[in-house]
Amino acid sequence: MTDFPGTLRTWRKARRFSQLDLAGEADVSTRHISFLESGRARPSRDMIGRLSDALTLPLDARNQMLTHAGFAARYPARAWDDADMAPIRAAVGHMLQAHSPYPAVAVDKLWTVIDMNGPAKLLFGTLGLDLGGSLLDLMMSDTLPSLVENWPDVAHHACQRLRTESAAQGGVPALDRVADYLGAVPGRKHTPTSPVIPTILNTGHMRLSIFATIAQFGTPEDVALDDLKVELYFPADAESDAALRTMAIGLDNVPPA
Repeated sequence: MTDFPGTLRTWRKARRFSQLDLAGEADVSTRHISFLESGRARPSRDMIGRLSDALTLPLDARNQMLTHAGFAARYPARAWDDADMAPIRAAVGHMLQAHSPYPAVAVDKLWTVIDMNGPAKLLFGTLGLDLGGSLLDLMMSDTLPSLVENWPDVAHHACQRLRTESAAQGGVPALDRVADYLGAVPGRKHTPTSPVIPTILNTGHMRLSIFATIAQFGTPEDVALDDLKVELYFPADAESDAALRTMAIGLDNVPPA
């Protein structure tokens, strides 16, 4: 995607829209969509905004649409330690610390850990993952298959999530590569026995059954913030709850059992 017509056409096909579908969503004529994709018409900034909304594009793709059409990018991509990000860091830190004694992490677009609470440091430390580490690398390592009792099921669901995230962003090779790897893991069970598929981690000294929820910011105006996810892990049974609380003894912000 190096010019606006090609970029628009690629994203339209990625969203599985016909020109008629996109015209209806953006409230323009099919003829105008055709002219934009052929280069016979040039879009205004407003039109790019309408098309981006219709295609539900992520912020970095909206910037790409603008720059390929000759306009300045609209959305900045601030560094995590930027002064303007202080309220965001504070909000994420509050979520992570308030979640103790359960683990919680914040990850970026490529599943790199940018923040984590004390319980997460203890838990992921046993897996060789620390702040700045990559969950993608962990999923492709030899560590999880030997420690996760239900690895085939966990790998299948992680694969589906990665493919969904990649498709939403127009295709991310790093996510696709790991999804392909996880999708090839054999031995998945097809009969669900609970509302969610927990990750059952067994280190020999500790057995945990946990599941995760994912939080994102609802009104991002920054590319980095658009990609940020906070993962909150919860125990799936009473034994795992007790184990997590015991593991977190001595850490700050851990409420009594």
